[in-house]
Amino acid sequence: MRLTINDNELEVETFGDADAPVLIAHHGAPGLGSRAEPRATFAPFADTFRVIVFDARGSGVSEGNGPFTHEQWVADVDALRAWAGVETFVMAGGSYGGFISMEYAIRHPERVRALVLRDTSADHENEKAAEQNALSSTRVTIDRAKLDRINSGTVRDDADLRDCWREILPLYDHVYDPAAVEAKVEATYYRYATHNFAFAVNQPNYDIKAQLSRITSPTLVTVGRSDWITPVASSQTIVDLIPDSRLVVFENSGHSPQIEEADLWRATVREFLSEVGADRPAKA
Repeated sequence: MRLTINDNELEVETFGDADAPVLIAHHGAPGLGSRAEPRATFAPFADTFRVIVFDARGSGVSEGNGPFTHEQWVADVDALRAWAGVETFVMAGGSYGGFISMEYAIRHPERVRALVLRDTSADHENEKAAEQNALSSTRVTIDRAKLDRINSGTVRDDADLRDCWREILPLYDHVYDPAAVEAKVEATYYRYATHNFAFAVNQPNYDIKAQLSRITSPTLVTVGRSDWITPVASSQTIVDLIPDSRLVVFENSGHSPQIEEADLWRATVREFLSEVGADRPAKA
């Protein structure tokens, strides 16, 4: 469905009973990501939750009115919460979606019943290690110019973003499957202006470590052991700084344990949400 959220049309999907506790999941990779990943990941939770997934402003098939700032993306999440008619909900996000999820929980701690994070970071200190991991990969030989353009937010157009994305995709999974890489390239929506703003403007200034203590909700942080871009150390930093948090490392995954170890990942998330009572109706 199309919803006008803060003067911008978003493509939104919902799953589950209208009266169930709400879970909003935010995709990663602005300008490259879409609701497809959180839909595949969280739609199975519709037996317990009212799951809401969406293409963020400037991504997928949603409208692309700026600004593409973290503040605006957080405001869009809160407007979706209001549209859903709930005071509190479960916030979930992976990779760059984890940035927005944490920033939402910092700005609106009273709204978040539980926070589920996956393969993310609280600053941009991982960038140097990620670059080294890419250039030293034994899977593929990375074109340094393409790596630099996608990392710095200086891709030329949608076609260039596609080429740069194809260049680094082999690094993401625990087991490299060239056919799976090509399938991902074909399935991706390319919105280069959104990507460039996120990585040229937002990312260089991104550091929320000092604010993580303001997150009051129970928090589950998950990460793949062989994640090349947001490694285990990034997740450990988050857990060290959020008071009520825990870390689970998935040994046979790269950047996407929700795909590579899907059954175990979902079981882990379900157990956490049940333990903290987020799968039960919110108190009036």
